[in-house]
Amino acid sequence: MNIIPAIDLRDGRVVRLRQGDFAQARVFAHDPLELATRYARAGADWLHLVDLDGARAAQPLQLASIARVAGSGLRVQAGGGVRTRGDVQRLLDAGVERVVVGSVAVRTPDAFVDWLHVFGAGRLCLALDLRLGEDGRWRPAVDAWQSTDDGDYAALLQRFADAGLRHVLTTDVAHDGMAAGPNLALYRLLAARWPSFAWIASGGVRDLADVTALRGTGVAACVAGTALLEGSLPLEALCSRAA
Repeated sequence: MNIIPAIDLRDGRVVRLRQGDFAQARVFAHDPLELATRYARAGADWLHLVDLDGARAAQPLQLASIARVAGSGLRVQAGGGVRTRGDVQRLLDAGVERVVVGSVAVRTPDAFVDWLHVFGAGRLCLALDLRLGEDGRWRPAVDAWQSTDDGDYAALLQRFADAGLRHVLTTDVAHDGMAAGPNLALYRLLAARWPSFAWIASGGVRDLADVTALRGTGVAACVAGTALLEGSLPLEALCSRAA
């Protein structure tokens, strides 16, 4: 299982949010390219890059910064505000290897299936960010997590599986940025039900113990942001390649 470091960009700076709340943004004094280079030197293969400004504006806004980071030597998966086929192409042209698509895939799955056929399953990743409702149902969070879609995420996943989707990034919104640990039960459920996907767990990773626990859930990788920035997850962990 790979550990994928995350960089969230806002106004060209590296920040972290709590549960996707832009009012609870913590700014880190790191140049994104310098930080990406540190991660590459520490042994990371991939970088997860989020254009937070783009996510709010529903269009990628930080292509120049993304292109700089894509030159760090890391393979980059990036998203935030991707709404059109043109948005996907612009990110690929900026050096991104895999484009992360969330809201548009949930709301207009026909478009996402078309993109899978146009660009290939290896160039796209579904962002299935989930919020647990008071009724006990998991629902997709969309629009930079400011809204919740009432659709059936299981039916959506099955449709995308049939279309050849390979990579799925999943966040339990309630765990993101909260230093509470990842939702292991959710990842076990998803990996067991849809084993054909390469699941990427995101949100809540605090330390090596959390990484070890995630290895038992069936996910292919996990994303770590705040823990790496604060040092509770050592950079040396990025060299780990446990199955």
